[in-house]
Amino acid sequence: MKSDPRPSFSSQSGNILFYVLIGIVLVGVLTAALRQGSDVGMNPDVERLAVRATEVQRYATQLQQGVMALINKGVSEGDIRFAHPRAHVTYGTITTNPSNQVFYPSGGNVEYAMPLAGVNDGSRWEFYGTSRIPQVGSDKPELIAVLPNVTKAFCTAINDQLGFTSGTQPTDNITGGSPDCVYSAAVADRFTGAFDTTPNTLDDTTFTRLPMMQGCVRCGITNFHYFYVLLAR
Repeated sequence: MKSDPRPSFSSQSGNILFYVLIGIVLVGVLTAALRQGSDVGMNPDVERLAVRATEVQRYATQLQQGVMALINKGVSEGDIRFAHPRAHVTYGTITTNPSNQVFYPSGGNVEYAMPLAGVNDGSRWEFYGTSRIPQVGSDKPELIAVLPNVTKAFCTAINDQLGFTSGTQPTDNITGGSPDCVYSAAVADRFTGAFDTTPNTLDDTTFTRLPMMQGCVRCGITNFHYFYVLLAR
């Protein structure tokens, strides 16, 4: 009796199983390689700061849009107001001339936001007309929003996003003090309609790119503040 030349069912099953196992091994090797490659250089803290830096810039843009909405409605720069129940009392009362208020629905219609956790020491947004920003506007001070006392790590993250030399923070005033900085704790420096006639001037020699419509600057030895130009003058 002649033997059947066709391979047996058990032989075919063995070959299929072999190829399946090879396929599983190759998929595992590829997955491990992709995971390892995606993990290179990733730092969760750095990634988190980068996201927060983007969110802070987005909110600053909303503040600028609120100011421009008032200007487009015919509100003069000296009549713009930043009152809100959660803001410092110096800024006034939000129901006083509400159409001039950045945070009032019939005014600038911007939602008042507290600072994000981990960005600064909890200090609220401030608004000033005391600093002249290099190569922005004329020799008059700009209307700016300031997020005070941000961490050095956040300062680095936001300036890296803006294209400044990595790890280098522009200097406002090495000695700090009021009003020689974009940020001032002095009540009189908060914007309530008047612009400073002898404005603080930032040290443009420390900036790796200009003009600087926003950025984080060092004031004093260890203090860092983020600013955003709401209205160039």
